[in-house]
Parts: sequence; C-alpha cells; structure tokens
Amino acid sequence: MNTPTCSPILRPAEWVLPGHPDKLADALADALVQAARARQPEALCAIEVAVHRNAAYLTGRLACEGATHIDIASLVRGVYDSAGFGDAWGPAAADITVGGNLCIEGLVAGEELIRHISDDQSIVTGYAIDLPGIGHIPPEQWLAREVAQRLFALVGGPLQLCPDGKVLVVLEEDGPAPGASRRLRAASCSLLAQAGDVELQRAFVGVLRSAALELASRIDGFDPAIPRDVIVNGSGTFVIGGPEGDNGLSGKKLLLDHYGPRVPIGGTALSGKDFWKPDRAGTLLARRLALAVVRSGVATQATVQFVSFPGDEAPRLVRISTPEGELPDAQRWLQLLDCRFSVAADWAGETDLIDGARWGWFGRGGPWEQLGLR
Repeated sequence: MNTPTCSPILRPAEWVLPGHPDKLADALADALVQAARARQPEALCAIEVAVHRNAAYLTGRLACEGATHIDIASLVRGVYDSAGFGDAWGPAAADITVGGNLCIEGLVAGEELIRHISDDQSIVTGYAIDLPGIGHIPPEQWLAREVAQRLFALVGGPLQLCPDGKVLVVLEEDGPAPGASRRLRAASCSLLAQAGDVELQRAFVGVLRSAALELASRIDGFDPAIPRDVIVNGSGTFVIGGPEGDNGLSGKKLLLDHYGPRVPIGGTALSGKDFWKPDRAGTLLARRLALAVVRSGVATQATVQFVSFPGDEAPRLVRISTPEGELPDAQRWLQLLDCRFSVAADWAGETDLIDGARWGWFGRGGPWEQLGLR
C-alpha cells in the first residue's frame, strides 16, 4: 500500500526598498508621529500621506503641545534624504514641496485624560511561529526583508542602485511545522541602477545567496541553494524610479507591516497613527500575546484575534488559533499580560518609527516583543 504524500506548500512574500513611493509615504507619516510623541506622550495623530514627483501631500490631524513649532518641512526632507534620494536619484530633499490639509493644533481641553479609551473600532491580528532564530516570523517574510535590506545597502555604491525597488521570494516547504524542510523555489526583483543588466543580475544573485545562507544558519531544515528561477526586471529595464516614476500612499503595504500573505490581517494600517489608537496598539498587543503562547510551548504557531469597540480600555480577545485548533479558555491568557491600550502608548518613545515603517514591526526585538509576564 502506498503512503500518500503531501504536496509542498508554496509561501510567497515581498518587500520594497525605502525609496518605494508607498513606503516613503509610510515613513513620512511616522516621522510626524514620532515628532509629536516627543513633545507630548498623549499626542494624537491620524495622518495620511501621498507623494508624487517632488511633492509630499499631508492630511489628517496632528495634535500635541507645541504642534505648530514642529518643522514639518525639515522632517519630510530628512526622510527623503535618509531613503537615499539625492544627487544620483531624484527628487533631492531640497527640492521637495510640502503641502496638504493637515490640522496642526494642541489637544482639546481634557482630551489627554481620555487617550486610554479607544476612539474607534478595529479588528486586528497577531501571529507568532516557533522560529526564535528569525524572531518568530514566517521564514519567507524574514527572507524577503533581509534581501531588501542587503540591496538597500548597495544604494550609493558602485552600482548606483536606485533607492526604489521591489523583491519577491517564493519558499517551498514540506509541511506547515516550524521544523519542516524548506527551500527557495523562485525569486524576482525590480530594480533600477546605473550599472548594466549583467552587473545588476550578478548583484541580486549574490545578495540572494548571502541572505539564504544566513537563513540556513538561523533555522533548521532550510536548503540555501539558489534556484534557476531568479528574475531581474522581468518586464524590462526601468528608466525612472521613486516618486518621480509613480505616486505613493501611506497604508498600502499592509502585508509588509504584518506577516505576509500566509496570515490573515484585519486590514488596519499602522503608520501615521499614534500608539493609543486601537488598530495600531491592538496589533502590537496581539503580536505580544501570540508570542507568549508560542514561547510558553503551548503551540508551535499562534494567531490572536482582537476586536475593539469605541470606549474600550483594552481590546477584546476573540480567539487564539493554533494548528491544533482554538485554545480553550483563551481569556485566561489575558491574566498573564497587560493588554490595555495605555501599555502600548509607551512603546512609541522606545522605537525609531521611521526605521519601523521601512523594515517592519515584528521579529526585530521591538518593546512589544518583550513579554514582561505578570
């Protein structure tokens, strides 16, 4: 009798470089959140950003002590500069025009006293997998980000790589367990450089190989061999990149901000919102609870779902799902961790929000990943 075999599972993930217009917009939004939080811990931020060509358009509300004294134009230009735009690739920071319809003001009298209460509704998801070597995030997500980070390190080097670019990887795994055998099935990138196509192909393969070897050293069962299916600029060579080549909006790269396509998300954007907001705070709190379940050894993977109603002081736990099914008595986990929104509010002051907007919020040792169990 033949034993049935399971088909390999394909796991795709993508990442973009900091000069990608959407991620540029996320970083701009979080630069303002960071500046407001530095002036007042109870700062209220609900900011959205659009970029195109040499213009940044800001909308929403920024409310804190001394809000009108924040040099928004300098913050915006600093983000463009640190994203890699300048002499080789435009738009240069000095050429950026900042406009929009941003409400800049102080908090309404007494508003800081109710920041601990949810001012909106939300549905959020947290996830963790028992892979501590890569920060308890999906391997394909880790690899896509690692490749993008290594490519970004080439900006300003001999290749004269544009700070705008995209990476897509597809991992193949023999089962859903953390210890399953895995390998790279395919990889693609869209890049713009002043070097020729041959040099660009060689650079991408080299970066892919070094990242795959690093992943193999961090988790068991990963084969770092590079597949034949590696594509650079499959639709042709780019001529213009960054916001000069396309428009960008904050809140569009949600799968990068969360866990990639393998994990359902509530659809909430993170960047541009203060850490009291139920969608941002709840997402970080849900990740923390998922980590507690996995690190305790109760399950190899955990997905936490929270909902928040206006007026709540903490998100409401809907379920904790594992490969074996939903955990019984899930509410008891809330006795181990303080999941009030006010807990998350302090994390903004401990985090470089621009860096987080570019490179993600999970698997990088953020304060929400430090459990501090009761």
